[in-house]
Amino acid sequence: MSDQETWLGLQKRAKPLVRAGLLLGLGLGGFFDGIVIHQILQWHHMLSAVTDTTVIGVLRLNVMVDGFFHVVTYVFTVLGIILLWRAWQQPDVPASGRALFGSVILGWGVFNVVEGIINHHLLGIHHVWPAGPGPVLLWDAAFLIWGVLFILGGYAVVRGAVSPASGHDREQAARGEHKREEID
Repeated sequence: MSDQETWLGLQKRAKPLVRAGLLLGLGLGGFFDGIVIHQILQWHHMLSAVTDTTVIGVLRLNVMVDGFFHVVTYVFTVLGIILLWRAWQQPDVPASGRALFGSVILGWGVFNVVEGIINHHLLGIHHVWPAGPGPVLLWDAAFLIWGVLFILGGYAVVRGAVSPASGHDREQAARGEHKREEID
C-alpha cells in the first residue's frame, strides 16, 4: 500500500488506528454522559422526559435503562480495545499517539451528535438539563455544538498526525517500531 493512498483525507494505512479510536471515543463519550450527567449530576435519565422519575418504580425503570445504555458503551469500548490491539499488530499502521487521541475525541463527538439528535430531538426521551437555567433547547443545542467541536477538533488532530502531507507519522512510526523491537 502506498503512503499516498488516502481515506477521508488521511493516509489509508492509519484506518485501523482511527477506527479503533472512533469506537473508544463512542464508548468513552457514552460513559462520560452516563456516569457524569445521569449518575453524578443527575440532570436526566434515559427516559426522564417521558416518565415521572419521582415515582420509585419509574425511577427503577430509568436506572435499568441507564444500565442498558452503559452495556452498549461498554461494548463500544471493548470493541475499540480489540481493534486497537489488532492495529498494533500491523507493522504498516502508524504508531501515533496523536492520531489515536484525535480519533477518540472524534468518536466522542460522534457520540454526542448522534445521541443528541436521536434522543434529545427526534425521540425526545430525555433532554440534557431540563431543570437547568435557561431553555431546554439551549442545553440540547450546546450538547450538539460540543459534539461538533469534538468532531472537528479530533479530525484536525488526526489529520495533523497522519495526513499524506504530514511527516509526523513517519517519525512516530519509527519510534514505535523501535519500541516494539525492544519489547519483543
